[in-house]
Amino acid sequence: MTTTTTSAPVIRAESVHKSFGRTEVLKGIDLTVSPGEVMCLVGPSGSGKSTFLRCINHLETIDRGRLYVRDELVGYEERDGKLHELSEKAVARRRQGIGMVFQRFNLFPHMTALENVTEAPVQVRREPKEKARARGVELLDRVGLADKKGSYPAQLSGGQQQRVAIARALAMEPELMLFDEPTSALDPELVGEVLEVMRALAEDGMTMVVVTHEMGFAREVGDSLVFMDDGVVVETGRPADVLGAPRHERTRAFLSKVL
Repeated sequence: MTTTTTSAPVIRAESVHKSFGRTEVLKGIDLTVSPGEVMCLVGPSGSGKSTFLRCINHLETIDRGRLYVRDELVGYEERDGKLHELSEKAVARRRQGIGMVFQRFNLFPHMTALENVTEAPVQVRREPKEKARARGVELLDRVGLADKKGSYPAQLSGGQQQRVAIARALAMEPELMLFDEPTSALDPELVGEVLEVMRALAEDGMTMVVVTHEMGFAREVGDSLVFMDDGVVVETGRPADVLGAPRHERTRAFLSKVL
């Protein structure tokens, strides 16, 4: 897949800091993600990957720095050089263009697969139910679950539930998709079916930021690979370069354990 580099970045992070109490989790993250780019974030547990991902759609607030999605500050407006948090309603409005898929599928257990996919377009975007249903059927077909639209989450495997979660995120027609270790809760034999859906999204040109331990996926699908450790970006580059010839000792030590 060819990344567009001439357009304005979809994501721009400038010296992003985040602490939980006295623990500094992000220590000045600087990153940009271009339209159509698939950026994979890798690193040991506790390195700040998931926290940074959650900051992108304001599920976590930042303490310092600036974080933009399409040149709009995420969750804030700037007045007199200071950040002021937006109302929840304004945050939700800006968040509509960002889809997110979590480790755990977070499906509504009392709703069918199709109802899970159509809930947000109907309730948030006020789409007519029939329009949302038609699109939901298309999306379930797209993720290979056309025959499961009437099934409840408890009747689906973990891989199927995660594919429903991807379809649900796509139902809001996002321009950016965030994946927080989407295969880590799955049995090994189910990982491939989820990665295949993500691979197809990448081929369709979806801008994606993926926190993952799946190095094969990062190598084959990613346009850029970012290695984070202890709240900082240690190394970034093309996946083949970082995986094949890491420049930093911390990167080499991590990859020697996971490859």
